[in-house]
Amino acid sequence: MTTSDDALLAEQIAYYRARAFEYDRIYAERADLRELMATLDGLPVAGDVLELACGTGQWTGSLASRARSVTAVDSAPEVLGIARERAGSPKVEFVQADVFAWRPERRYDTVFFAFWLSHVPASRFRDFWATVAAALAPDGRAVFIDEGLAGAALEDVSSEVRSLDDGSEYRIVKIYHEPAALSGELTALGWSADVRPLGDFIVGVAEPPTPL
Repeated sequence: MTTSDDALLAEQIAYYRARAFEYDRIYAERADLRELMATLDGLPVAGDVLELACGTGQWTGSLASRARSVTAVDSAPEVLGIARERAGSPKVEFVQADVFAWRPERRYDTVFFAFWLSHVPASRFRDFWATVAAALAPDGRAVFIDEGLAGAALEDVSSEVRSLDDGSEYRIVKIYHEPAALSGELTALGWSADVRPLGDFIVGVAEPPTPL
């Protein structure tokens, strides 16, 4: 990972810490996001679930309703505070940690992440998926949701500038993945992946390489 990526990821964390109390507004404003959450019912989420970059817990409660347990990880304490209040389930354990540095002490049947893959720098793509594979139990699967090609014109851009209510600006990693191309990248890493468009979003299910 380059020094430039280190700085960008540090700024990305700062952005989500500062945005914590604004974050949920987009779910209240956008009906397509609320409808998207209903798609979780049709995805293979079960057993012990690891949720990466859980944010304010918009997805965590739904995961807990389907899971035996949920370990929800995020680097920002501000969003974790909101997520803890929202979850209201003894099944959920929250962990404050940098997703790129943290390594789980156990394995999970499902690793889930929503709107996170687009924040993974290209230089960390391989390592990130190796971490996901290492976190999965035998026969486990990764399930993910993200923004799709509504940003197609920006697909060669690796970062964006985001503004908050107070006028402050932050750079974040933002990579828009095309479903077929993403499936191909995962296949090249040994994964079996099904990535499909769903309106302005993408939904994917992936199984890790079989250990030799």
